[in-house]
Amino acid sequence: MNIQQLTETAQAMVAPGKGILAMDESNPTCGKRLAAVGVDNSEDNRRAYRELLLTTPGLGDYISGAILYDETIRQSLADGTPFPKAMQDRGIIPGIKVDTGAKELAGHPGEKVTEGLDGLRERLKEYHDLGARFAKWRAVITIGKDMPSRGCLEANAHALARYAALCQEAELVPIVEPEVLFDGDHSIERCFQVTREAQSRLFSQLYHQNVAFSGLVLKPSMVLAGKDAAQQSAPDQVARETLRCLRDTVPAAVPGVAFLSGGQSDQQATEHLNLMNQQAKKMQLPWQLTFSYARALQHVALTTWRGEKDKVAEAQQALLHRAKCNSAASRGQYNEKLEHEMAA
Repeated sequence: MNIQQLTETAQAMVAPGKGILAMDESNPTCGKRLAAVGVDNSEDNRRAYRELLLTTPGLGDYISGAILYDETIRQSLADGTPFPKAMQDRGIIPGIKVDTGAKELAGHPGEKVTEGLDGLRERLKEYHDLGARFAKWRAVITIGKDMPSRGCLEANAHALARYAALCQEAELVPIVEPEVLFDGDHSIERCFQVTREAQSRLFSQLYHQNVAFSGLVLKPSMVLAGKDAAQQSAPDQVARETLRCLRDTVPAAVPGVAFLSGGQSDQQATEHLNLMNQQAKKMQLPWQLTFSYARALQHVALTTWRGEKDKVAEAQQALLHRAKCNSAASRGQYNEKLEHEMAA
């Protein structure tokens, strides 16, 4: 394991002004999103859509890396260039989703544990040979009555840590993603408690599995009230509580934190990230704070494209606009004027 190389890659993934594009939806999930805009869920349509995203002119100025799905990392551009090679040519680091999904956790009704450790060592070697330089594993934590249980938190933290150790062995930077779901009517205070507990257990397990903190990236959810809560969180409160949670749980050796958007609107996710970076500068926190968004980056591009070839350039401009806005937010320099100027 080359710790220096892993550290350099992790630092490049969270370089100032850059974030990570999550485009690792499974085929069924991608199909739902395509169907919503009237596009058939065929392999060629999935390939064409992902080519649209990755060949957006100038995307590498704002996006450091992109997370691919197993199908995508094996596909090529229309001209025959493999996707990983096309990404590298554009200054975008190829990544790969390696978990096999969240499944029901035995003995814990309503809770899930992410699977995929069986055969992972061999799969990671293949992905590295295909050009991947980082990987992603997502755990999902539900807040509800008597949830999450200690068993759920420990099972997911342990799986994330074992995955991360295998990644580093294979010379891949692990993105560790303990997502606390936005679903529910819980308060921001309850979200803070659960997120802090999940992240604390995660870093304890990472330590016990001898994972080098300098060679990983944390992909957490933001701390905010559930989407059905009577009292929704003010943006400033989301930023403050999320940073407090990071300060309580994340070792200084971790190079960066790349937030997921977790069901927030495009502009909400950008605004929250911007406020966090503005507050973090005053607090002199040790990590780069950036984004690893899926829907909050892709949605406007997908709804612009709708499978029409003559809309590709317009859809790419829409993606670039969101990438620019989030790049500004990752520096604490985003504002409403910038949003509308870029849109224009």
